[in-house]
Amino acid sequence: MSKQGVKVRFYRIKNRLKEKTAGLGSTAGLEIDFDEDLLSEAEEALNEMAEEYPDWVMSIIDELFEVHRRCVDDEVNRKSYFERINSIAHDMKGQGGTFGYQLITDFAEGLYNFTAKGSGVSDSHVEIIKAHIDAMRVVIRDRIEGDGGEIGKELKKGLELSVQKYSAKK
Repeated sequence: MSKQGVKVRFYRIKNRLKEKTAGLGSTAGLEIDFDEDLLSEAEEALNEMAEEYPDWVMSIIDELFEVHRRCVDDEVNRKSYFERINSIAHDMKGQGGTFGYQLITDFAEGLYNFTAKGSGVSDSHVEIIKAHIDAMRVVIRDRIEGDGGEIGKELKKGLELSVQKYSAKK
């Protein structure tokens, strides 16, 4: 069949999601009530989790340290250890800020990006991973919440210097 005999129909379907998020959809004008007791319970549970977060995340940091140690001892399987570190960092980067530890989120995000697919696996890379883990340990050990103020700035600066130092050795 020739191209001239082919008919094409194009349908433009209206995107209703934009209307719904702007309050123009089927829920427009409706007031949504939340159960105050349920909200209070949720807030209490979140506060309890926030209190437990430092101990819980320290166990994750210990796991990172153990995987890092394997990187030092086992160069042959280093790539798989980097993948594990990347996975752990991915999980951590979304949690720190939720529980008041923004520096954990920042350092975990840096570690996640640094160990992304295609990253190098040299000894210098292993040292940069250690610098990230050490920075996270300090945050939790000293209970440095939020952005850490001046201490947070110093920790970030120290981590950046470590990354620069070991990046130059690649």
